[in-house]
Amino acid sequence: MDQEKTNQTRISRPWHIHSGWKVAGRYSLGLLGLLTLSLACSSARETAGSCTALESSRPWETQIREFEEEDRRHSPPQDAVLFIGSSSIRKWSELAADFPDIQVIHRGFGGSGISDCTFYLDRIVIPYRPRMIVLYAGENDIAGGRTAGQVFEDYKEFVTRASQALPRTRIAYISLKPSPSRVQHMAAFQQANELIRRYAAAHQRLSYIDVFTNMLGPDGRPRLELFVADGLHLNRKGYELWTILIADHLK
Repeated sequence: MDQEKTNQTRISRPWHIHSGWKVAGRYSLGLLGLLTLSLACSSARETAGSCTALESSRPWETQIREFEEEDRRHSPPQDAVLFIGSSSIRKWSELAADFPDIQVIHRGFGGSGISDCTFYLDRIVIPYRPRMIVLYAGENDIAGGRTAGQVFEDYKEFVTRASQALPRTRIAYISLKPSPSRVQHMAAFQQANELIRRYAAAHQRLSYIDVFTNMLGPDGRPRLELFVADGLHLNRKGYELWTILIADHLK
């Protein structure tokens, strides 16, 4: 997050040369009081998770509001499986058809990271009270400069927040995929995957879905036939493979 510089307010000693300046001194103190009150209120709003300015500054606010409007028009299914994450979830246009025997909720927003999914928990996760959450995020994080360890910490924060609000909900993490356009990050993807796999194995209601291994060819490189031309997003064949690998975890 960008750091903001805080302007310092200087309070001068009371002036006695002109009575009007005395008023100015009291006016400065009054401004200080208002500033202090404003900062306190701002802190309280952030603590309550309702900092509108921060929310609206995120690039996905329009998408999130569209989800909320959709929820108002059509009540989401109960006891559903919620798919949330970045563009690999958003572009899964045949998600519901690929899992015909399961009630699914589709909530992907492209370019997002794990911390963004955590930020919007109160709006597009917790209200649905899903029986299971399937998360795909973290790839953009590493491509954007975060380390595998930081992605792991972000994952744990998501799990902690979601589990506190939804203690009976299972959470499955889809491993980071080996995107051809991001081969320079493959080692970091594998490291993050392994950290999350071990953590999930040690905790009830958590699971890890390995798609990474099956998306590699015999030469250990990404299978190009699973991706569209940009080498980042899945084509239909890629989603068919994901469907097979994920299905057993949804039972």
